[in-house]
Amino acid sequence: DNPTQVARLCDQLRACLGRDAVIMIDQEGGRVQRLRGPYWREWAPPLDTVAWAGKDAPRAMYLRALIIAHELRLLGIDANCAPVADIAGPQTHPFLRNRCYGTAADGVTDIARAVARGQMAMGVLPVMKHLPGHGRADGDTHLDLPRVLAPLDELIATDFAPFRALRDLPMAMTAHIVFDALDPARPATQSPKAIAAIRDIIGFQGLLMSDDLNMQALAGDLGQRTALSMAAGCDVALHCNGDLAEMQLVADHAGVLRKASAARAQAALAHRLPEMPQDIDIAACQAEFLALTQGKGLRLG
Repeated sequence: DNPTQVARLCDQLRACLGRDAVIMIDQEGGRVQRLRGPYWREWAPPLDTVAWAGKDAPRAMYLRALIIAHELRLLGIDANCAPVADIAGPQTHPFLRNRCYGTAADGVTDIARAVARGQMAMGVLPVMKHLPGHGRADGDTHLDLPRVLAPLDELIATDFAPFRALRDLPMAMTAHIVFDALDPARPATQSPKAIAAIRDIIGFQGLLMSDDLNMQALAGDLGQRTALSMAAGCDVALHCNGDLAEMQLVADHAGVLRKASAARAQAALAHRLPEMPQDIDIAACQAEFLALTQGKGLRLG
């Protein structure tokens, strides 16, 4: 309900584990924003913000990410499931489209890089999503399993391109989408062939987590969904609804981190900053952001 309560919860979670575990959130801004007013800033959808900022969009989105990351670090949250490096197109389902940063690979890459830099400047780890690319999906993966029919060379030149350019980022999330060019039988999250493409074609070697396993794009119970995702090559199984029985089922089928996954996790955690920077003027960042977006893009709580 309030910042003090959230900060106390984060402290207690780490105390229970006895270690400085990463705590993650979905705080993209726009519709996907878990912390809202009156205590936290509320943001316009990314695609609108990019349009308002025009040529200054990378700088505006950097500032926005920096401010969001500052709010998160004050609470003890040190990872955010952003940037969204999917390319918006005419077929992109509304559940995703205005969460994207643009309609061309180069622009999306520049802005996604800026968002990652803004978060990391505050010591908040970025989780880019959704590999190998969600923009062509015309269905909502919370409800259905979309299928992408584009040939591989076209995917490499477009949808895969931002992720390849950002392959140095520490963490990423998969897409619950079938890519016929990679594996017509399984969604990317559960496809060894698609995970191999993420590693070998895109070149991402960081910590790879599934998208939320509760989403109905996936078949079977949560145990089966988890086992298939881990067998395909995901490092971490992501479960997001807080139901304890479901959490235990996912944990049982996920098991402990494999050796390679543990190494990727340690490499990702090494990007965290032990202390939040104190020399960044958040009020000035906010003023500049509003100037770049014509006074739009932010509603204060």
